[in-house]
Amino acid sequence: MYNHAIEYEPTREEQSHAYAKVTARIIPFLFLCYVAAYLDRVNVGFAKLQMMSDLGLSDAAYGLGAGVFFIGYLLCEVPSNLIMMKVGARRWIARIMITWALVSAAMMLVKSPTSFYITRFLLGVAEAGFFPAVALYLTYWFPPSRCAKATALFMTAIPMSGVFGGPLSGYILHSMSDLGGLAAWQWLFLIEALPSLILGVAAFFFLDDRVEDAKWLTAQERAILATNLKSEQHHRHLNSLREGFANKKIWVLSIMFLFFTMGLYGISFWLPTIIKQSGVADPLNVGLLTALPYGAAAIAMVMVSRSSDARRERRWHVAIPGLIGSLGLLVSALNSHDTTISLVALTFGTAGVLTTISQFWVLPPSFMGGAAVAAGFAVANTIGSVSGLVAPYLIGLVQGVSHSTTGGVLALAACGVLGSVMVFMIDSKSVNH
Repeated sequence: MYNHAIEYEPTREEQSHAYAKVTARIIPFLFLCYVAAYLDRVNVGFAKLQMMSDLGLSDAAYGLGAGVFFIGYLLCEVPSNLIMMKVGARRWIARIMITWALVSAAMMLVKSPTSFYITRFLLGVAEAGFFPAVALYLTYWFPPSRCAKATALFMTAIPMSGVFGGPLSGYILHSMSDLGGLAAWQWLFLIEALPSLILGVAAFFFLDDRVEDAKWLTAQERAILATNLKSEQHHRHLNSLREGFANKKIWVLSIMFLFFTMGLYGISFWLPTIIKQSGVADPLNVGLLTALPYGAAAIAMVMVSRSSDARRERRWHVAIPGLIGSLGLLVSALNSHDTTISLVALTFGTAGVLTTISQFWVLPPSFMGGAAVAAGFAVANTIGSVSGLVAPYLIGLVQGVSHSTTGGVLALAACGVLGSVMVFMIDSKSVNH
């Protein structure tokens, strides 16, 4: 859209100022959006504490309803990202958030197992495409050489939502029982849907689809960003929709991402157990203590992303945190009798696993662009989301055989090792720039 070249070479300070301005405008807003997404996805786990007895749901019915979410999510993930390419990020991200907010709020009206299954399925359909849409949106502003830091800053919402989400849900369940004739779990769904609704409306007015639409940037700043994006396009030799689906590299990355997200479920499963075994009975206090590992993860994600961008190296910045995450799971599982050792190990494990996942999303846009990266993001996230069904089943299967949760966590640690090894199946020239 720019018909003239920049007549001078921008200084490093001018470059840094332009990207700092973009980061300050976009990242905090997307961060809040992802925290809201987390609340609406996992609050059913907190609501379960009360809604099962109120509705007469069995453990089997609850488990099926929790899993049905992923069916709707998996079916609509790829189509959602492809639609965003046509209608624009601003409209589509707003649509996703408003729709899932309304469906999440409708969970308060559930009266039976059937209505529970239907609303959970619709919630998966509504939320499908949000994360890959945001990952794709970031590539519209940041070239591959700067993508690691931007992605990591956005994805710190994962550990930070673990800090805020648990205490908030615990407080609502503790304080709002029978208020206004509603059960506390009904208030939970209603209150935690409001941030998504508000942010969804705000997204329509706040986000810009492209650099050239950003009136809050000066003409010089828009030119700097557009020129940098264009100058790094030659690295992205895959651009068509067919290449996004058919290229071998994206399928290797997708399976690798599945292994990494299995490790994430290992962290989610094991961390509350270790804290509870230490003698902390109150769920609210358990949620507060998880702030230590998640806080460490947020710091590690940003530090590793800075190193990755500065060194223009991607594979080792994925593999090393992945191995650290697996080692943390291993040590914590083998020392489950020692709360201190287990918690320290899980702090390193949580930092490693979450850092690996944030670094993973820098890999696809390194060699793909246009419709290819839209399809690639969606395929990878779809396959990775299968871990939401596989990981709990794997833990349960191993626990049934060994009569211990340790074996299940060790199996997930092994998945992290496999993912870390697989990253070297992608040649360094494709991603290290």
